[in-house]
Amino acid sequence: MSTLSDIEALVSAMPVPVIFLGPDGRILAANPPATGLMGHEGRGRHYITALRQPELLDVVEQTFADHAPRKTRYLGTAGRRDTTWRVTAAPARLAGGTGVLLTFEDVTAVEEAGQIRRDFVANVSHELRTPLTALLGFVETLRGPAREDAAARDRFLGIMEREAARMARLVEDLLSLSRVEENERLRPVEPVVLSDLVLEVAEMVRPLALQAGLELRVRVPDERVEVPGDAEQLRQVISNLLENAIKYGRGGPAVELSLGKPQPESPLRTQGVRLSVRDHGEGIASHHIARLTERFYRVDSHRSREVGGTGLGLAIVKHIVNRHRGRLRIESEPGQGSRFTVILPSGDPGSGGVL
Repeated sequence: MSTLSDIEALVSAMPVPVIFLGPDGRILAANPPATGLMGHEGRGRHYITALRQPELLDVVEQTFADHAPRKTRYLGTAGRRDTTWRVTAAPARLAGGTGVLLTFEDVTAVEEAGQIRRDFVANVSHELRTPLTALLGFVETLRGPAREDAAARDRFLGIMEREAARMARLVEDLLSLSRVEENERLRPVEPVVLSDLVLEVAEMVRPLALQAGLELRVRVPDERVEVPGDAEQLRQVISNLLENAIKYGRGGPAVELSLGKPQPESPLRTQGVRLSVRDHGEGIASHHIARLTERFYRVDSHRSREVGGTGLGLAIVKHIVNRHRGRLRIESEPGQGSRFTVILPSGDPGSGGVL
């Protein structure tokens, strides 16, 4: 026969939140994770006043009634973060009757991953629907009313080409993001001469800047700057940041690309180098900055599509920087332009993330 002290000892030994309800519905034992989840000690209180959430209360009541195990969800909070728990209610026979044992499994990460997947599918579908609808409409028009209209045909074919190119860019960015995420936990260690890479990408992008009426100013140290990394991915970071600055920095005199010398970097707790891209465009309001690296997030959706943006460029940059154990910092004010700074470790591995 289990005594109350035995039950308390067993419950306290469990690594997940566990609550034991006696035959009268009152809490006989709850381990520290469970009391932290409920926000109170709970012992001696009836489960209706201790647990409160209707779905969980219904499951406990039914398990008391028919002694059949059941599962449900419990919503909690951890600081400012909402958490989701899968709760199993199982009957537990005692000398004085049947109680109910509640165990809580944290499924917050699983729920968030599912939501991210659903949002991703919805966003991709939305991004593809518009150009596909346009293409189908123009094909139908070219087969019908505009069959013999050469001027209309040329105009429609030009629009179709732009929409097809937009879809191709989206697919390419999606594939790139997938490749980066697949290897994000594998830190690249091959030496990359970042100073040469910066100059190489700058020359490739310079015609785009001139076409936009912007001067591309590049500043790199005289000596070689080398970092451990993936050359192709770092090339993509520089290219994405430069192209973004050119697209959204119109109206300013120039886009500035600079690379610093290795120096101690407190955010990395090791030696690091700073790569910075600055534009003098309209700038970004502060409430947008934290979300800029989210997939498909746009400050101005209409303008972004007009200039050919897919909404994935900064998400790709974030994941590449994370893979390199670096930091990405974004500074911007409306009317003052924007500065995107990548801090990469140049020596021993350090901690990384997005600030």
